[in-house]
Amino acid sequence: MKTKSFYLGLALLSFMTWSCTSQDGSSNQSLKTSINASAQSLTTAMTSITSSPGYGVLSNSGLASSPSMVRSSAAASMTTFTDTISLSQIAGIYDYKATKYKKWRPELFNFFSKTGTSSDFIVRLPESKVKNPRTLFQYLAADTALVNNYVIDVSKYRYVYGGFLWNYNLASNITVSNVNVGALSVQSSRNKTSGQNFVSDFMFTNGYDAKLQYSTGDTILSVYSISKGVTTLFQEKFTSIKDLTSHHREKLYSLTIGNVQVLRNPTSGNNGLDSARVYLGGVLQTKAKVKIIDTASSSTDENTEFSVIGHNRDLQITFDDGTVTTVSQLLSTTITDVRTLFLSLRQVYFATNVVDWVAWDVLMNKNNM
Repeated sequence: MKTKSFYLGLALLSFMTWSCTSQDGSSNQSLKTSINASAQSLTTAMTSITSSPGYGVLSNSGLASSPSMVRSSAAASMTTFTDTISLSQIAGIYDYKATKYKKWRPELFNFFSKTGTSSDFIVRLPESKVKNPRTLFQYLAADTALVNNYVIDVSKYRYVYGGFLWNYNLASNITVSNVNVGALSVQSSRNKTSGQNFVSDFMFTNGYDAKLQYSTGDTILSVYSISKGVTTLFQEKFTSIKDLTSHHREKLYSLTIGNVQVLRNPTSGNNGLDSARVYLGGVLQTKAKVKIIDTASSSTDENTEFSVIGHNRDLQITFDDGTVTTVSQLLSTTITDVRTLFLSLRQVYFATNVVDWVAWDVLMNKNNM
């Protein structure tokens, strides 16, 4: 009986010791180990993403130099009245075919013709034309030998446009040379009341999912996330709210890398912000210190978001052993790949420069088909 009591007491002591350690956030050495391991997992993920065909689709060299947030130059810029393009109006299969066109009339539709029926809107064209979009409007004799190996299958499409206001919804799957490379979905809107709202999501065939959310108006929100299944590998979230002086004040900021999260939220009872705190597995690390370093003044632009992805914020973490690191040092060149990925998700070239143009021309030329 004494032996059993001894082992029972030892087990209870061990549990109490583990529980205390757990509630105290393990140890800062565990935090240091965990954040390095999480950074390595993100690096591994980005290596897999950047070497995938889907990334080649998103980071195409023909992308515009500035974020578009999906306001198509095809339809919205051509009219001041409100109109709609829906999937049912443009459904079908459309193939690229190199053909000569009348001088001064290089409409994109001169190069596409309807070749089949479908409940989806399917655009098939040569990969080389996508990689070099300036040639999409040009006829070269050699183009007649090109193969339409690049397929954009649009299963959801609705575009309400007029002047500087729009509402856009797209879901598509992309195939290159009979290989599925990923799925792109976009939701974008702008109106006088709520400002601009934008969500772009690309699901890679290797299981990784990159998602961008951005909105303006009285509340500015930006969320950048990379995940695989239910596991979040990276997420940065910035929120600011317009105050009585009509300036936006930061209200919430968080950065998550694996199971480590840095969080800064409002101080209770006033309009200020608490100093940033770091959590490991949801447990506050009381011995770690976090300093947020902004590289631009909040007065420069009330719509400015402050983020590591936006190049104007960094985080400095001091561990209990006195060692110091920053997120930019921790992630090294990986953060450049992450930034490029999200820049591509803002631009979503396929929506603005291919799908929308063909959709517009299909609608305008429908009676001639």
